[in-house]
Amino acid sequence: MLRPERMSKVSVTGSRAVMDDVIETVHELNLVHLSNYDGSWDGFEPGDPVEGADDASEKLVTVRSLESILDIDDEDAGPSRIVTDEALEDELQSVREEVNDLDDRRSELEDDLRDVEDRLDSVKPFADLGIDLDLLSGYETLQVAVGEADESEVRSALADADSIAEFGTFSGENTVAVFAYPEESADDDVLDELLVGVDFASLDVPDAEGSPAEYVEELEHEHQKLQSKLDSVENEIENVKLDTAGFLLAAEEKLTIDVQKSEAPLNFATTENAFVAEGWIPTERYTELTSALGQAVGDRVEVDELERASYDARDAMGHEEPAAQDEATGGEVAADGGTTMDGDQPPVVQDNPGTVKPFELLVNTINRPKYFEFDPTVVLFLTFPAFFGFMIGDLGYGLLYMGVGYWLYSSFDNEAFKSLGGIALWAGGFTALFGVLYGEVFGLHQLGSIVWGGEPPMKKGLQPVNADYALTWLVVSILVGLFHMTVGYLFGFVEELSHDPVDAVLESGSWVLLFAGVWTWIFSTQASGAKPGFLFDIFAGEPFAFGFSGFSSQIGTLGLAIGGLGLVLYVAGEVKHLGGPGLLIGLLESLSVLSDALSYTRIAAVLLAKAGMAFVVNLLFFGVFVTGEGSHAEWHFGINHMPEVGTMYHGHEVTSHMFGGLFHSGIGGLLIGLLVLVFGHLLVLALGITSAGLQAVRLEYVEFFGKFYEGGGEEYEPFGHDRTYTTQD
Repeated sequence: MLRPERMSKVSVTGSRAVMDDVIETVHELNLVHLSNYDGSWDGFEPGDPVEGADDASEKLVTVRSLESILDIDDEDAGPSRIVTDEALEDELQSVREEVNDLDDRRSELEDDLRDVEDRLDSVKPFADLGIDLDLLSGYETLQVAVGEADESEVRSALADADSIAEFGTFSGENTVAVFAYPEESADDDVLDELLVGVDFASLDVPDAEGSPAEYVEELEHEHQKLQSKLDSVENEIENVKLDTAGFLLAAEEKLTIDVQKSEAPLNFATTENAFVAEGWIPTERYTELTSALGQAVGDRVEVDELERASYDARDAMGHEEPAAQDEATGGEVAADGGTTMDGDQPPVVQDNPGTVKPFELLVNTINRPKYFEFDPTVVLFLTFPAFFGFMIGDLGYGLLYMGVGYWLYSSFDNEAFKSLGGIALWAGGFTALFGVLYGEVFGLHQLGSIVWGGEPPMKKGLQPVNADYALTWLVVSILVGLFHMTVGYLFGFVEELSHDPVDAVLESGSWVLLFAGVWTWIFSTQASGAKPGFLFDIFAGEPFAFGFSGFSSQIGTLGLAIGGLGLVLYVAGEVKHLGGPGLLIGLLESLSVLSDALSYTRIAAVLLAKAGMAFVVNLLFFGVFVTGEGSHAEWHFGINHMPEVGTMYHGHEVTSHMFGGLFHSGIGGLLIGLLVLVFGHLLVLALGITSAGLQAVRLEYVEFFGKFYEGGGEEYEPFGHDRTYTTQD
């Protein structure tokens, strides 16, 4: 799980007479990730595409264009079928002519509709006026303007203008027409100049005559006819889609396969009579390749396993002893005497079981691991749901998250959605588990008495009486972070050890010593007066009686020695670390042993924030009354009733009401409260993803991945095609 599937570099060498048979066999296996030949061998050239490659490519473009026009998707496929070259040639031509004709007709009608709609938009304001269109233009001395404006403002502006001798206005509901006789000395566009100072949105008079209302009616009738014709064409296109979708999807698949096969020789090294093809396959399937090629072409090809890719970073990065060079080809000589194409790293096939598989989505969102890197997917599987569940910790929310996850996983064929569903199922499961431990369901605490017969084993620490739990989760978050990051540094140490042992000790090794040293000292009683007291109380009885009150209580008189040992480890780590980046940079970087670990306190912070949000939602609906005072105060929801202040509740006096609750405010308050309750909890549910989810992802990506992970591996893409729409039988 921590390493990808072992890969082998293989070589297939044979006569060009059997190259087509080899391509066919290897393609059907869908197994070999082909290496690209770069032309570096003397006497070898990249192969040429098989005859007919250009024709297949052109047809593939045509088919995809037709699928786009018809808006075909996978659900339109129907049963798989056999598509012959003859059927493809004849039927594709017929479908192309029919679809292109319909698409042209549709485009014409859409253009005509847009033109009619534009004309309607331009003439409708004039229908509002009720003035014939030919009366709004064509005058020699009378100036006319039509627009959207306030008629009183227009009349006021024209009345105050010395350049206007006479004017008149006509108005509809939204439109104003202005007719004006200018003075003889006025400019030809005096009316337009005067209307600039008024909020006047000018309209162009349509080039038409007669009643604008009748013109609108004609245009609307024309629009209806065009829309009817367009609907008819759309129906024809839909019928063609239903008739041809299966054929086009099958044709696309067949042509894709034909193009893959015909262009495969471009990756080969060829001479006039021979070819060499190389690629990567999972090591355990090498025998499958040799058997299939043996059955197809017998001993007319030679299949060799050139190498089994090492997980050693030195080998993967080319730091091993240089290989000898083959004099004939210039390529590297493999262990068996063959030649290898240089420059390609083994592709990555992540080797995780089905339960872990969905979390590959989170890893690959950053980048696919390189072949020689650790695959952190299993660590994400073990930590991400636990981080998320601990922060939300509610049975009700957990069940809802699981429901959403199941829906995503079962309702979509897309691998990304299925992976998201799997992640949500695990995250929801841990949320429900911690919810049982906290005794909470939708922020209510009744679950504790139902499941545990009293107080649950854990509490979130939101209430004053449980404040010690909040401090406990703060420290627990740091301890979890220390362990989480140490695993990351150990991964980095192992990877660096195979690459450069000195770097491994100076980098990852020094960081482990720094972390161990400084945090061992922090949890020792040395200089305890300068440290927060809760570090030594929370595990000594309040709230967990683990008997730990600092390292001194564990070793008696040698207590100070443990603190001193921590400082020694820190200094040793610092000295080793400074040997890497240098004094100043090293000193600044070493401060991260504190900041990185403290970054995990966001786990406790989100825990309290989400608990607080759920509390507020329930507070508004049920109301809350308080028993006790100060640090002994307890908050209780008024689920059944709201006891009066001064009365007793389970042996404790009610000291105050925090809020009376909409539930106890009559029918109107109850209805409003139900909306608050439902939408409030839905909001908390959604924000749980954006807060707890994102914070957990951040801890994985930044604090954990940053210690060892680089990514950038090549995806395993075998030469072949998984048939969906076609069959060869």
